[in-house]
This record gives sequence, structure tokens and C-alpha cells, in this order.
Amino acid sequence: ILGLLSRLPLMYIGIIGALIFFGHDILDKMALPATGVWHDVDAIFLTAFSTIISIGKSRVIVDLYAVLPWTGIMLLGYVFGSMYRTHYDGNKRRKILRYAGIGTLCLFIALRLVNGYGDPSPWSTQKDGMHTFMSFLNVSKYPPSLLYSLMTLSVALLVLALTEHVNNRFTKFLTVYGNVPFFYYVPHFFILRIINIIMFFASGFTVSQIAVPGSFLFEPPGYGFPLWVVYLVWLVVV
Repeated sequence: ILGLLSRLPLMYIGIIGALIFFGHDILDKMALPATGVWHDVDAIFLTAFSTIISIGKSRVIVDLYAVLPWTGIMLLGYVFGSMYRTHYDGNKRRKILRYAGIGTLCLFIALRLVNGYGDPSPWSTQKDGMHTFMSFLNVSKYPPSLLYSLMTLSVALLVLALTEHVNNRFTKFLTVYGNVPFFYYVPHFFILRIINIIMFFASGFTVSQIAVPGSFLFEPPGYGFPLWVVYLVWLVVV
């Protein structure tokens, strides 16, 4: 989609991206098909959350990411990326990023307080203030709702605005991952699976326990580790 739209002027790409970004949650209010071809089309483009679509007796399509909501974010990212061309005024860029970050954060807070548009899961008062706050922040990533996008991208925009001139060993470390996001994204799945298999056998499980109906391979009941081990594995993979 971006490959086709990139031939248009940036203004038009931004308008299309904004319409998708701000408007796709309107479809939460509509009664969409529960079965059939149109349900599958709806899942692929709008509502996918680990949706499994059968295309025969032995094949399925596993749809993890709804196309249109992420496309809206990508189109706007493409437009914002144009501000990083060498001839672009740095002061103007930081000013735009700062105001855009503040504006999107304020819009997130306002829409979340109204509790009527932007996310399919409304927040509610809980047993204490902390749980109420977590309910307020508990927005939907799959597919990305408007409120999820506003909450996360507002912070990202502000970080970009405030850290542009920061240059140290830590930022150079992060730049490596910023330069190769998709490369990192793909291999880390394979690395995690290899570690998973090694720890599976090291924990005493056998070949007969690899495949468990209704579960991922190498993840039988009773298999798992404390949270600190999970964080340690994450650090090793990074």
C-alpha cells in the first residue's frame, strides 16, 4: 500500500493516513459479519487478533495483524520521516514533534475520560486508585485502537523531540536496533524458539510431550519459569 501511495504528494499520504488513524474505530460501532467471506475480509483488514482462516482441509491463514489500522500508523510515520531529510530545519522538526506529542497525549486523555470513542474496552473504577489507573491505560493493541496509538506515539514523539542531540554510548547502542528493526524482529523469534527447546529438555520433559493439543509445541502444562528468568532470557536475546 505504501509502495503505491508513495507516488503521491506527502500531503495526500498524510490525509489518507490521518483518516485511517483517527477514523477506523468508527467500525467498532458497526455490526460486522460473524462468519463467511466478509468476516474473513473484515478480520484481515480491520479486526485480526490471531485470527485463523481455513482455506482447505489442511491449510489455514493465521492473521496476526489487521492491515488498515497499522497502515494508518505507517503512512503517518512516512510523512513524519520526511522531516529527517538533510535539508530540513532541525529546530522546526523538534518544534513539530514536541507539539504533536503534547497534542496527541492530551487527545488520548480527553477521549479516554469521555470513554465513548477510540477503544472497544472502556475503563472503569476499580478497587483502588492504582487498579483504576491501570484500567485507564488498558487499551487495545490487537488491532491497535486510536487510544492505544495516541498513548504510545505521543510518548515516542516527545522522546524524539527531547533526545535528538543526546549522543552517548547508550544511544549508539540503541541506534543499532533502530537501523535494523525488521532484521532484529525476524531472527529473535528463531533465537527464542531455540532457547525454548533447550530449556524444555533441560527441565526434564521428553519427546512425547512436545506436541500438546491446543497448545504451542514445547510448551506442555507445568512448563514455565519465574518472571526474573523471563527478563534474563529477554536480556540475553537482545
